[in-house]
Amino acid sequence: MASTGWQHPYVNIFKHVKVEKWRRSAKAGDVSSAMDRTLRCPVFSIKGPVPTNSYILVPKSSHQSLGLTGRYFYLLFRPTPGKYFMVHLDVAVEEGQVVRISFSNMFKEFKSTATWLQFPFLCGAAKDSVYEKTSRSARQGLVGPAPDSVRWTCLMIDLCFTLTFYLNRHHAHLKSVKLCANMAVKNMFTSDLLLDPAVTFSEAKLRGLSACRGTGPIPREMSFPVPKGGSWNDFYDHVKFPSDGTKLPFDSIQKPDPEAGRPSDETDEPRSARTSGPVQHRGSPCQPIAASRLLPRNRTSVASSVPELSPSDVTEAGVHVYAHPQDALSTHGDSSGDEVFGSSASLPVASFKESKQQLLPDPILQLSRIIGFGGATTRYALWTKSGEEVVYPCHAIIVAMKILSSEQRFFIGHTDKISALTFNGSTTLLASAQSGSNSVVRLWDYSGGSCLSMFRAHSHSLSCLSFSSGGGILCGVGKDRHNKTMVVVWNTLNAANGGEGTILAKAHTDVDIVTMKVTSFDETRMVSCGRENVRLWRVRNGSLRSCPVYLGEFHSLDFTDVAFQEGGAADQQLDDRTLFASTQSGHVLEIDYSRVTVKNVRRLMPAEQRHAERREKWTFNTGPGIPINSISVCSSFCATGTEDGFLRLWTLDFSAVILEAEHEGPVAVVSVSSDSLQVLAATFTGNLGYLDVSSRGYSTLMRSHTDDVLGFSMDGIRRHLTTASADGTLRVWHMDSLQQLYDFASMDKPCSVAFHPHEPTFACGFCSGSVRVFDISSARLLAEHKQHRGQVIGLAFSSDGDLMFSADSDGSLVLHDVSEEEHSVIRVACSVVARGTERAPDALAVSGDSSRLAFVGPTPHIVTVADARSLDELLHVDVSVLDVESSELDSALKVCFSPPSAEHLLVATSANKILWISTKTGRLLRQVSGVHKRPCSSLAVSEDRRFLLTSGHNTVKVWDYKRTNQVNPQMYIGHSQPIRQVSFTPDQLGVVSVGDAIFLWDFLAEPDECVMGSRSQFKASYNIPLPADGEVNAAQLSNGMPRQAAPLPSSQHQLDVSAMDPEIQGGLVHLSVCDDDPAKPVQPTGPSQSPDHRPVVSFLKVTDLDSTSPEETDQLETMELSQNKPDRPNCYKHFIPRLKTSSLDQSVSASRPQDEGLKLKAVIGYNGNGRGNMGWSPDQGLFAYSCGAVVVLEHLHTGTQSHLQGHSEEISCLAISNDAQTLASAAGSSRSLVSIWDVQTAACRGTASHHQGAVQSLAFSRDDLFFLSVGDFWDPVLALWSSESVQLLCSVSMSAPIHDATFSPTAARQLACVGSEGIHFCLIHTRASNADVKVSRCSVAPPPEVGDVELTALCYHMDSFLLTSTSGGHVCAWDVNKQRCFMVWRADEGEIGVLLCRENRLLTGGATGRLQLWQIEAVQGMKSAETTCSVKDMTLSGLKVVVEQEVVLDGKLVSAAFDNFMDMGIVGTTAGTLWYINWSDSSIIRLVSGHRAKVNDVVFSRDESRFATCSQDGSVRVWSTGSFELVVQFQVINQACSCLCWSPSSSSDGLRIAAGYGDGTLRIFQLASTEMEMKLRPHQDAITAITYSASGHVILSAGSKGLVAVSSPISGATIRVIRDHKGAAINSIQSVSEQCKRFGLEGNEMFLVSGADRRVSVWAANWSKEKCDLLDWLSFPAPPSSEEDSLPPSLAAFYPADPSLLLYTGFGLEKELSFYSLTKKQIIKKISLTHWATCISLSPRGHLLAVGSKERVLKLIKATSGRFQDFLPHSDALQTCRFSPSGSLLFSVAYDEVLLWEVPGL
Repeated sequence: MASTGWQHPYVNIFKHVKVEKWRRSAKAGDVSSAMDRTLRCPVFSIKGPVPTNSYILVPKSSHQSLGLTGRYFYLLFRPTPGKYFMVHLDVAVEEGQVVRISFSNMFKEFKSTATWLQFPFLCGAAKDSVYEKTSRSARQGLVGPAPDSVRWTCLMIDLCFTLTFYLNRHHAHLKSVKLCANMAVKNMFTSDLLLDPAVTFSEAKLRGLSACRGTGPIPREMSFPVPKGGSWNDFYDHVKFPSDGTKLPFDSIQKPDPEAGRPSDETDEPRSARTSGPVQHRGSPCQPIAASRLLPRNRTSVASSVPELSPSDVTEAGVHVYAHPQDALSTHGDSSGDEVFGSSASLPVASFKESKQQLLPDPILQLSRIIGFGGATTRYALWTKSGEEVVYPCHAIIVAMKILSSEQRFFIGHTDKISALTFNGSTTLLASAQSGSNSVVRLWDYSGGSCLSMFRAHSHSLSCLSFSSGGGILCGVGKDRHNKTMVVVWNTLNAANGGEGTILAKAHTDVDIVTMKVTSFDETRMVSCGRENVRLWRVRNGSLRSCPVYLGEFHSLDFTDVAFQEGGAADQQLDDRTLFASTQSGHVLEIDYSRVTVKNVRRLMPAEQRHAERREKWTFNTGPGIPINSISVCSSFCATGTEDGFLRLWTLDFSAVILEAEHEGPVAVVSVSSDSLQVLAATFTGNLGYLDVSSRGYSTLMRSHTDDVLGFSMDGIRRHLTTASADGTLRVWHMDSLQQLYDFASMDKPCSVAFHPHEPTFACGFCSGSVRVFDISSARLLAEHKQHRGQVIGLAFSSDGDLMFSADSDGSLVLHDVSEEEHSVIRVACSVVARGTERAPDALAVSGDSSRLAFVGPTPHIVTVADARSLDELLHVDVSVLDVESSELDSALKVCFSPPSAEHLLVATSANKILWISTKTGRLLRQVSGVHKRPCSSLAVSEDRRFLLTSGHNTVKVWDYKRTNQVNPQMYIGHSQPIRQVSFTPDQLGVVSVGDAIFLWDFLAEPDECVMGSRSQFKASYNIPLPADGEVNAAQLSNGMPRQAAPLPSSQHQLDVSAMDPEIQGGLVHLSVCDDDPAKPVQPTGPSQSPDHRPVVSFLKVTDLDSTSPEETDQLETMELSQNKPDRPNCYKHFIPRLKTSSLDQSVSASRPQDEGLKLKAVIGYNGNGRGNMGWSPDQGLFAYSCGAVVVLEHLHTGTQSHLQGHSEEISCLAISNDAQTLASAAGSSRSLVSIWDVQTAACRGTASHHQGAVQSLAFSRDDLFFLSVGDFWDPVLALWSSESVQLLCSVSMSAPIHDATFSPTAARQLACVGSEGIHFCLIHTRASNADVKVSRCSVAPPPEVGDVELTALCYHMDSFLLTSTSGGHVCAWDVNKQRCFMVWRADEGEIGVLLCRENRLLTGGATGRLQLWQIEAVQGMKSAETTCSVKDMTLSGLKVVVEQEVVLDGKLVSAAFDNFMDMGIVGTTAGTLWYINWSDSSIIRLVSGHRAKVNDVVFSRDESRFATCSQDGSVRVWSTGSFELVVQFQVINQACSCLCWSPSSSSDGLRIAAGYGDGTLRIFQLASTEMEMKLRPHQDAITAITYSASGHVILSAGSKGLVAVSSPISGATIRVIRDHKGAAINSIQSVSEQCKRFGLEGNEMFLVSGADRRVSVWAANWSKEKCDLLDWLSFPAPPSSEEDSLPPSLAAFYPADPSLLLYTGFGLEKELSFYSLTKKQIIKKISLTHWATCISLSPRGHLLAVGSKERVLKLIKATSGRFQDFLPHSDALQTCRFSPSGSLLFSVAYDEVLLWEVPGL
């Protein structure tokens, strides 16, 4: 071998190969040499959009080798800001292989194979930059593009260590180096010396650093210049690998953590560790194991075997393992042990004599709910076969959640975080694996929740599991003890029956495996994918073999997931099997399974950027594809989850996107349910939700913190829970719904929180020492204090709410006055609290009477009790001297007062004791030893002083407070990490513990009899309404009475008015109000529940990318998503939901009716797309109909009108009970909600949800005991309900769609229904007081005389026959007793959808719009006929069926109601009209009329006597404000009317309306003559806004291309065209009367123009003098967006109280309203919004604003204070809201729903 001495001390690689000559090196792409200003020397610049296409390669040929043997490789480079780079090092090893070591900021995580190591590179940034601060405070490293302030970096990689540690290989020499774009490179070199670039030669000489010691300074030709007097580390970064960094991912190349060298303040171990004999022999999972070699960082040690329990190991304390809430297990035994970790489904219990009493009840805690998702992985979330439950991991617990009710059940048994989950095909067996070195696999009985078996084969890192469809084969991928990938296949047939799982085959592989799945068609075949490979596997003859798929030019891709197309037959040939594989580069490969080749490739690309932003056009193989993390395929579509946060549903040929849902973070996994109707999605940020394909709605099931929960606090009044997490967020949850209400994100990590006892505010302490106080109701920052220098370790309020205390890790204690909003500081005491952070987050304790404050300090051995109002020290207790027998000093860890007084203080010590100390004398009253195996982390005492709660490490214990030494405690496990805090809920009915996740436990202890008397007094008066916020009496909070019902969050919120100090604003980096949408509960609500109870939830944005837009609403707008999807019946009887792109925000809580700032006055319109959505009871004088989501009730006897609000979707149908006391309504096209209303009080008695689709029909039984709901063709189910309790009694699934159903008017338990298969006669059987209800039915096909038609409607005759109608226009008469048709006649030319019968008169109405009244007395005479008779047969027999009267209406008939004599009634049509029909006097009156198409604008006249609306159908309608009757209508054919305005004249003769149309025309209508007065065409494009000038001299109109025209209403001439906004559509225009002299211009009025490009112009004008000058020009910033068409509009308006103020809102950096002063030329105030505004209106009185949004929220805001209320009356996005000129009335419009409100004000 040649000598390597020439390589010492180093080799300059660029100089060695003479890189500038490019003879021994190669370059490709954009590589150039340039002078660097920082280094003051030439460097190589490598640029390119794709890193692999631009590079420098040394040496030039792959056959050559550098042969550099230096241990350390040094690279001097600077990544290009905002770009990705990549470096490849090919290193030869002594074993004869070449290993590639790659690092890049493009890699998200470490990956390895036998020949390739990939390391993420975490880029550094300039000191004190935003990026550097964010990276320093984050636990997760900021992997991604280099920051703008990235610096020159000296990178050192230890090649020997890297190969030895990760691959167990020995370094030989460096073969080649490839530097890929984007970076600037000075040089690179190798050396055997560990060189420090920050050390100069002179410093090295002084410190004795020399080559003989293996270290020294960096060579001068490699050094970076440092300015005189500066420090090298202030200008450059030194990155070493192995790294000292502490950020995740650990196996990454990153800067060292400056805090890493300091000893941590926190400790998990006690000061003296003593291990008893039994513990040592048990092999506890907490015992450390020896490391086999030196690790580059600290790693958690875990036992190599799962501990098991024997009778001798059972501890004295109860151990409770909850595999199911009802399967609690407690065991008692020897007191020598402590924490026991369950390892199997059942624990053996020894029989021995107990020495202590048992704590009752047993168990006393029951795990109820968990807030959390993920832990080790977020890539596993599973559907059950029924689609009703999802299963997901939450650290060490498996959670099964029902998607409708959010009910959870748990599978507990794992001792470490769960890394993989899988179901068998029938979802009866569940397999799970845990991470870490203890990689066991558990097999569960899913329905029973018990663990059937447990086995293991892998040494560690078991990351993938897959079950066969039949459940007999289980495949797992993990690592062996040599860190090599191992695939194991188990036979689980015996394990499923309680036996052991046996290994069928096992194989080691060098290929990377990301995921592996067993095929559904053959249990012996598997498929896997990973980096640069897709492989097919097969088990045969006990061996596992694989073959690679030939990938061709796509061999270098990183594959992320594989999926077969589901839905094929089990015997389908392999030739027909198609395998889909997704990649990190956005490719989707279709693989021919039988030929093992790629047959088609597609790529998901981002939207094209503008030409200026990129150098070259993207092609199929270039450009940044969107990484696909997961793929799932069904028979109808393909679902993908991508790195950009989108869940997308594609057609199977990937030609179009069907649906997409955007998430807050990258989507980790997608899964299509077995029925293909729902798609589950989970994100890497801990969110879990599903997309309902049929309704296109997204429901969020779970949100979670992404790191440890450090502390929590509870608000007992509002049932809020706030948590602080190491992920840097502060979140507020609702304790009942588990939904996240608010998310406060800050660069400063929160560490402790405390709720105010009365107010809706909480305080939070941060690691920087800041203490901030937030107002929940207004979502704003109240105050910020920075008195602390260290981390805040304790926050507490006094129980009376007057004082707040805070302590930090440097020993300071601060007292605050809470009576003032700014929480001013009363006193600061330094060095009084023990230093360190181990007592966080609850280092302070306040007594229940607010008189005493306790804490540990000033030393760890002393507990201090101080006066709470002055901080004067009252008592010092030295806990170190209380145990004279101990050889070590004891220190205090936690303190807690015993309620309700301050007589007893509980102290937890480092010796695992709890001390009871008298706060008066300081004497030790009693103590308990051996509380936990590790130090106690939290203490809590119940309010009745009966129970004590402690937590230690990952267990919770419940003690008898008074008899701790006589009664055994009960112990509970479930947390996989140390518990940070535990506490009773304020109502004492539950327990909350936090650590890895948030656990909510039910506390099952019976109330104490001695306190029941006092509680019963309170119970008698508990129904008194809760007072407003801030008025809660302290006595109401501390009485200990369990709450009878959870109070709802108040809607009297205040928005953030940003007028506070900028420094305070800077403390809150980000505030977001969360919007989740949980699925609606299936179980109906009881009568006691309030109809206003709306869970605080949110909707993810779902965008429908289908370009089809139907012309009329009668056409069904659906997509063929499944081959098995039921076809829509050939009839118009079914409800047609309107296509919507808006999403409902259900996080809005309802206002109390007495406090509402808006009162619904009237509803304009009727839902013509509903079916049977009108009812009339003539005897009781009740008339009801629906408009959108509102039911309108008119009491005709009293002349009053009321409105039923509670639905959030369009109402499909309704029904009135026979006594007219109850009304039922159904709304929604998916998972319909049925509401039952009390007609007299207009209150909702209960709600229920059962049908998957819309509700087709509702009907009450004759005695009103039952009501029937019928599902539409999506879900043809008959559901029978109790009218009183709203409970489901029974349901019957039909095989074909049902169109109509009704009860018999004479037989109480008889009903009939008609549908596609004919008529069904049903009978209800009840037994045991309706406890058992069954429905029997008999089906009869339509008579052959009517042909192939649908039976569409039916009605009973008073006698024993009924009549049905058909889609062909026939009427059939049926004998109910004989169940046969005896007569048929043709009544109409088209389908008949309405059928009513009264005595011998029959009403028919159908698709032709024809309404007919028949005399059918002759039908009874044909009842005895043996065959079906026709009209001709009746004529021969002398009998006739004749039409008495007939009328043709304006649309298809969808509803009808008549009196008992059929003389008069009301009918509804698809045109949105309700007609009053009086046959006796042949009169027809239009009762209710609305627009059929979208309403674009609504505006009041100046005197408010009339208002006008315009619609997309070209109509302009004028209405009377007093009677809401239509006065006149102007119709323009084939043109949409987009905007309106009234003329300023108040006289009736001169009253005119100007309207703008889609063809650019402007028409002026005169009301006196009801004629069009003038037609202008000032625009060539659609007019988007219009207004008269304040004086009425001109009309200002604006178009979609940005031109503003000034026209004369007299001559019609265009006076002037303003082109300043050209190119952007105009969203709003307004003119006001104002003298402009104070602005320096001449004019008597001002007008503004607001464009979609976020530019607003303000003009001063005097039209009588033809003067118009620009007064001001405003431009508002916004982030870049590729969805210009979907952005919210830019809206502006003059403030009515002061026209010099301008209000603006639009798309921008924040959702907010901005107030701009024309005099000061600046924004003077901002009001935060929770949604983007789609419309605004300003009231001339009361400083009120109305804001509408796409989320269907109408918000009323007080501009002066920010106080607001939210209203959800609409079923679609709001496009218009408008105050009346006086401000007393307000219109709101959503599509065709027009609502009029009275405005009492806030």
